[in-house]
Amino acid sequence: MHRAIRSLLNAQQSGLILVILLLGCILTFFAGWHIDHATGRQVNNFLNSYTLMQTATDASFFAVMAIGATMVIISGGVDLSVGSIYALSGTTMALVLRNWHPAGGGHAVLIGVTLYLGLGLLCGLINGIMVVGLRVHPFIITLGTMWAFRGVAFVTSKAESILVPESLTAIVKTTLGTGKALYPVPMLIMVAMTALGEIYLAKTVMGRHIYAIGGNVEASRYSGLRLGRILIGVYALAGLTAGIAAFAGISYYGSASCADATGYELYVIASAVVGGASLSGGKGNAVNATLGAILIVLIRQSIRTLHFDQNYESIIIGCAIIVAVVLDQMNARLAAQRLAKSAGRT
Repeated sequence: MHRAIRSLLNAQQSGLILVILLLGCILTFFAGWHIDHATGRQVNNFLNSYTLMQTATDASFFAVMAIGATMVIISGGVDLSVGSIYALSGTTMALVLRNWHPAGGGHAVLIGVTLYLGLGLLCGLINGIMVVGLRVHPFIITLGTMWAFRGVAFVTSKAESILVPESLTAIVKTTLGTGKALYPVPMLIMVAMTALGEIYLAKTVMGRHIYAIGGNVEASRYSGLRLGRILIGVYALAGLTAGIAAFAGISYYGSASCADATGYELYVIASAVVGGASLSGGKGNAVNATLGAILIVLIRQSIRTLHFDQNYESIIIGCAIIVAVVLDQMNARLAAQRLAKSAGRT
């Protein structure tokens, strides 16, 4: 029993989980109460099924993209284009379905999902090929594609908000028997993607290769790893996760616009960094990325729930990122010191 508790407290995710629980307790205590008109009972403004489900839904769109972005960061790169891939996937899908399948139905769902995932994957491949082929820093490449992809979405959609077929919205907003106005599908997608991302990074050869490249690129090259192919695959996965997030988010809200996901890349990178991903590469995991996204959304939720000025949201999130990076560096230094001391003893 004591060993299990100790291993839980020493787990990489324990700090994030404790912070999330603490913030949840603070929100529960200070959020206040209201009368539920359906039951006549007092309900906490935060600790209720509707608010918690909406918080998980909001976090799911960031978290899915953060899993792909974390893989890029582990490899030593960065992807600023995920928000634009989200918008381009959504507007293209909505335009195609509006022109070819206005009535919706099963064919519309199949075409829509294919377009979401296919366009996300294609945009990610473009990023990866340019990063590897042009040998330009990924910050510059993805900064350019961030503008280019959103520009294509703007031109093709003519800045219109395009409705998504009801058949797609019905899938994402199904209640699955949980009750009226509770839509768990985005949360389930987040959980599934987190599990798949963790398995891929921790249990597969390709995942270990990503860590190897981020940890020491020269050693990886001399060991015979095909760096170009691995990096292209990493950016392709980041684009794919952006397409999956677009499917969940745009189908949930029912319309697509070229302005969708504006600024999401910052929240996605913040989720990865707060989750412990090192911008120098070689460190990070999918579970922490998801927990980081949940923490970011809880910070936003606390500002609204506690009736703070929403203009302070960016300041608070920015400070959280700085604190997370500083703590990560301090932890790395302490770990290096402990390793040096143990090596000196032997």
